[in-house]
Amino acid sequence: METLTPFVWQMWAVYALVLTAVVLFSMERLTLEISALAILTALLIFFYLFPVPGPDGRNLLGTTALMSGFANPALIAVLALLVIGQGMFQTGALDGVTRMVADFGSRHPARTIFLTFLLVAFASAFLNNTPIVVMFIPVLATLAGRFGQRAPKVMMTLSFVSILGGMTTLIGSSTNLLAAGVVLNTKLPPIGIFDFVVPGVFLATIGFLYATLAVPRLVPDRAGPAQEIGGADQGSGKQYIAQIEVTSDHPLVGIGAVAGLFPPLRDMTVRMIQRGEHPILPPFEDISLETGDVIIIAATRQTLTESLKSGSKIFEGMLEERFAEGAGNGDAPSRPGGELTLAEAVVAPGSRMIGQTIEQIAFRHQTGCIVLGVQRRSRMIRSLLNDIRLEAGDVLLVLGKSARIQDLRHNRDVLLLEWSATELPDPKLGYRALAVFGIMVTTVLLGWLPIEIAAVAGAGAIIATGVLNVRQAARAIDRRIFLMVGAMLGVATALDVTGGAQAIAQSSVALFSGYGVPVILSAFFLATAITTNVLTNNATAVLFTPIAISTANQLGVDPMVFVYAVIFAANCSFATPMGYQTNLLVMGPGHYEFRDFVRAGTPLVILLWLAYSFFAPWYYGL
Repeated sequence: METLTPFVWQMWAVYALVLTAVVLFSMERLTLEISALAILTALLIFFYLFPVPGPDGRNLLGTTALMSGFANPALIAVLALLVIGQGMFQTGALDGVTRMVADFGSRHPARTIFLTFLLVAFASAFLNNTPIVVMFIPVLATLAGRFGQRAPKVMMTLSFVSILGGMTTLIGSSTNLLAAGVVLNTKLPPIGIFDFVVPGVFLATIGFLYATLAVPRLVPDRAGPAQEIGGADQGSGKQYIAQIEVTSDHPLVGIGAVAGLFPPLRDMTVRMIQRGEHPILPPFEDISLETGDVIIIAATRQTLTESLKSGSKIFEGMLEERFAEGAGNGDAPSRPGGELTLAEAVVAPGSRMIGQTIEQIAFRHQTGCIVLGVQRRSRMIRSLLNDIRLEAGDVLLVLGKSARIQDLRHNRDVLLLEWSATELPDPKLGYRALAVFGIMVTTVLLGWLPIEIAAVAGAGAIIATGVLNVRQAARAIDRRIFLMVGAMLGVATALDVTGGAQAIAQSSVALFSGYGVPVILSAFFLATAITTNVLTNNATAVLFTPIAISTANQLGVDPMVFVYAVIFAANCSFATPMGYQTNLLVMGPGHYEFRDFVRAGTPLVILLWLAYSFFAPWYYGL
């Protein structure tokens, strides 16, 4: 401790700053951004007024050292991975997988829910788990509804298994990358992508079994049916009248009715088939679809949206024809997919559209958008879409470029429901996003590039290939992560330079010196796990990693054993909703309260703590 004596009081000042950070982040009286900036400002001012001189007289904690965290390679890698993850989410790159799971689940719902959790855990080992949870919330809601379960029985498990999957590889979580970033600033070798996969999979397996078997029994059942999750349209089952025009090369040509239903038109109700001048009404027996048929269907917005997102050829002819008809005005979308937006608009009282058909009002030429369907509550409609005379209160399902959809806000004939706007991804962009992600992972796995360079290059490729534009990529970057982690990396630097980390390590070793390394490791894991649920997982990883390295050096053991303990414990953010952002994501759909996470998450934290306490000494030979 002799080398720490000149800076003892600065060290205690840093401790006070750490405590202040914990209080500010946990109380949430101020936003994370303001709290992080306040901590960083206090740090900069303090060490400007009270510098820590080095051998050459230079301030070891000047602005360059304290703000270097914002250029930390691990932080840059986290932000780049957020851009790549947003690209995959926005283009629906994984939608095909989720649809396959949902389709399989209609036949084996119980088994499929379990397999879906496995898929989420596996995907979270390689992708940011936040967009994965967003994508799987509606999938699990559908599966749970078919199995007769309710939202609280699946949503918390979804969050937990995504966190557990993320703790198995270096790129599985921003927490892991940030801890590895602190290691890079030391003389230790860099952490590889699969360096801690064995203990990670061991803990994740135990946690997965608990999350899937015990959590559904511990959370209360206070929500409505799982089908109610995902929006009013999905929950209420409101249907739109739409039509499908069967062209010569249409996939429906020759399709016959089976028990009165047409198998390719799953989740759609066929109201009428117009064949020439003759309408064919249900029940449909011995009917095969022919070229020239116009099929009038009733379907929910979710069904229509999924068909468009999947690139289904069922609606392709209709869209291409309507887009081609509107191409001359310069306003209509040039093609399906891409930057198109789907939205709902209500026919306003007193609208000039009342009593007229969509064709008569030339809706496409006036607005640059096309009408895919009409919803009316008063009665069942069995008419061609262009024969329906609009009434006040009718809801139009419209498709157009984002700018043209936004222009409907100023249209006095319709009331745009802005919350209903949904961007439709272009499947081609989804393939590009998958290709970029695959190349990035391959270069890292083969050791051609470190994760920092590969992630930055991947983010650049996402923008260069048109998957995201610059504005969309900028929105994907979480400024809270950037400011909080950058500020806490500065605090970690101050802890290291002033000897704060070493002092904590020495005190820990002295306190448990008579109990051996396994007990010290166990206590260290528990302290980190408690902190991550009060603070945040990212800040906890940054703060505890230098302490872990110092503690291991004091004990004369491999520092990576304690670093991995930080990674695993910092990921144990199950006991509070603010412990991790996926917990916050599922709070609404699952109708959870704070105490639900305490009740279901605390035993999981304790279980993983005990598991690592027994497994690590055996595995690492301590």
